[in-house]
Amino acid sequence: ISDKKFIEDCVKEHNTARSAVSPPASNMLHMTWDEGLARTARAWARRCEFKHNIYLKDVRSVHPTFESVGENIWTGAPASSFNTKHAIKSWVNERHDYNFNNNKCTKVCGHYTQVVWADSYKVGCAVQLCTNGVKHFTTSEGALFVCNYGPGGNVNGWPPYNSVGTACSGCGGRCEDRLCRSEERDSQKNYKWTPNWDTASGDSNYWIILVIRPITVLLTFAAAYGVHYFYPNVFCYE
Repeated sequence: ISDKKFIEDCVKEHNTARSAVSPPASNMLHMTWDEGLARTARAWARRCEFKHNIYLKDVRSVHPTFESVGENIWTGAPASSFNTKHAIKSWVNERHDYNFNNNKCTKVCGHYTQVVWADSYKVGCAVQLCTNGVKHFTTSEGALFVCNYGPGGNVNGWPPYNSVGTACSGCGGRCEDRLCRSEERDSQKNYKWTPNWDTASGDSNYWIILVIRPITVLLTFAAAYGVHYFYPNVFCYE
């Protein structure tokens, strides 16, 4: 969660999707990285379990300040199949199953609506190498990628954004790529906080897949060719 390229890719892919919504949004906030959300994502990903964080309902257990936190999860095997941009784009591709006019999904689209939820302006992500498999998904080595959002989206009955008016007319501040920016929202906060349910004692207890991926991808490319990438069809609407 401290790898600059990983953080850059996570933030960029989210903002690219947010600025490209159709119909265009008038109140879409620019999204920036949040260390607290990333720590929660890392703590949950460490469990190597393909299910949503059971602590999301107890918001102070997942973030020190946000009143609500959202979550998206991706998993795949082999672990070398993970790519930050591709994982996020798999969520964004759910836009084809979402009808903005009636705010309904023909299939699963909750990952997409969280990515483009106008009021969610912070994101924190982590990826975990699960050498002993991902529970509820595979018994072989896999990767688990988690992103948390603040404030959380997918509030029942509400569309992800407002389409009435021109870009940024509904949120003020500086308009950049059809997204509203402000120094206060975009500022980075350093939290002296970690989830109290994170049982890991330190970073030495897990592998950062961004470090081992360049090596493993060379070793597994031939074997991984043709592997079916499985993207999760679950989302927490809390």
